[in-house]
Amino acid sequence: MTDEVSTLPQERIAAQILLIRGEKVMLDEVLAALYGVETKALVQAVKRNAGRFPGDFMFQLTDKEFANLRSQSVTSSWGGRRSQPYAFTEQGVAMLSSVLRSERAVRVNIEIMRAFVRLRQLLSTHADLARKLGELEQKYDGQFRAVFEAIRQLMAPPEPKPGRRIGFLPPDERRA
Repeated sequence: MTDEVSTLPQERIAAQILLIRGEKVMLDEVLAALYGVETKALVQAVKRNAGRFPGDFMFQLTDKEFANLRSQSVTSSWGGRRSQPYAFTEQGVAMLSSVLRSERAVRVNIEIMRAFVRLRQLLSTHADLARKLGELEQKYDGQFRAVFEAIRQLMAPPEPKPGRRIGFLPPDERRA
């Protein structure tokens, strides 16, 4: 079990960190899978220790946020969970190890904390790079404008590509 947790790739954990309500969070079902427990058991443990999870540590998604999340992850509208998931901030994730009280929870939390730190470092580096680029742009005149614009385009996050819809079409949307 130690090897399994220590081999969790940071990229896999970092990919599960979402931005919701302006906070970097991880959802209860993702954390439960990492901890090796059922989502229901994780939520019950949190509810039993509600005082340890104030609003800046954990919050439950609204109906609208949950619907948006489901549409982004292309999950089915039937089956699956019936209640809105809980989102845990970095501090909430840290608190989970004391609530779950298992060796695995402690090891998984260490890896998750490392992923949060790495993400923060990447964002900081990106902000520093953008600031330095701005300074250089002010220092040099229009002769390098095209170079600066190309660099800014490379730094910008990719725009989502319009994809083909997957699934069945209602009769009024079908081609003749």
